[in-house]
Amino acid sequence: MQPRNMSMSGVVDLAAVKAAQEAKAKAEQARAEAARQGGTGAVSPADLVIDVDEAGFERDVLQRSAEVPVVIDFWAEWCEPCKQLSPVLERLAVEYAGRFLLAKIDVDANQMLMQQFGVQGIPAVFAVVAGQALPLFQGVTPEQQIRETLDQLVQVAEQRFGLTGLTVDPDAEAGGAAETGVPVGPYEATLNAAAQALDAGDLGGAIQAYKNVLADDPAHPEAQLGLAQAELLQRVQDFDPQKVRREAAEKPADVDAQIAAADLDLVGGHVEDAFGRLIETVQRTAGDDRDTVRRRLLELFEVVGLDDPRVIGARRALARALF
Repeated sequence: MQPRNMSMSGVVDLAAVKAAQEAKAKAEQARAEAARQGGTGAVSPADLVIDVDEAGFERDVLQRSAEVPVVIDFWAEWCEPCKQLSPVLERLAVEYAGRFLLAKIDVDANQMLMQQFGVQGIPAVFAVVAGQALPLFQGVTPEQQIRETLDQLVQVAEQRFGLTGLTVDPDAEAGGAAETGVPVGPYEATLNAAAQALDAGDLGGAIQAYKNVLADDPAHPEAQLGLAQAELLQRVQDFDPQKVRREAAEKPADVDAQIAAADLDLVGGHVEDAFGRLIETVQRTAGDDRDTVRRRLLELFEVVGLDDPRVIGARRALARALF
């Protein structure tokens, strides 16, 4: 049996993760403030709108697409419709505050990229998500339609691949919470109690405390992370490790057996093994079984931390397995 006060220290530095999640919470607060102010002033366009060429495409688009959806604007200086569409996309990139990254590609200087994407005319807008390219629209498009397309893109990227977007530097907000050091949100007491319960092995108490926060703020990043960790520990606390691993070895096509073994791998600090096991199971399954495995893998990504290099690499592998 696994002890009830199992530590996650073999998986991730909880203090570092907590600090990262607090930074993300500050970013979420900045996004909300930006929305109240009409979407301006919260972030610098230079952070969210980039010029991309053939030499930097793999680094700036393909690699970045493992952490944030990348929207590509194919344009040219002589293109009058481009001069109407591009400012709209740039403004929306700022307003969405890190939910997507806008990459601008000058077709005159990057003919190879234009051919690779099969661009027939400009302006043309594509997206790359977890290394997968898809067309969005071509020509000048009404802003409402652009917003609907971007909303769908962001939703699919988050739900299917766990891509939550870029974290905007909270220091960009003068006088903000990061500058004063004031904790974000009204939940500090509840979160502290949850963390203490987690450390003490009171998994039920920790889970309930995190759920209390999420009932009021479903997107609270620290509560989401804490709940994912506590639920993982609760799932494995009564496992017989030898039995779990034996069943996983004997039943490679058994979804439940592979998920249980992956949970055990993660708690034991074998992050790559856990991810690899589930990605292989995704490749072997279809339909509801595949979706069950995919959702558990996304949950484990949350436990480790979405910025962890192992998670970024596993996202790419998951995208290849799904497509």
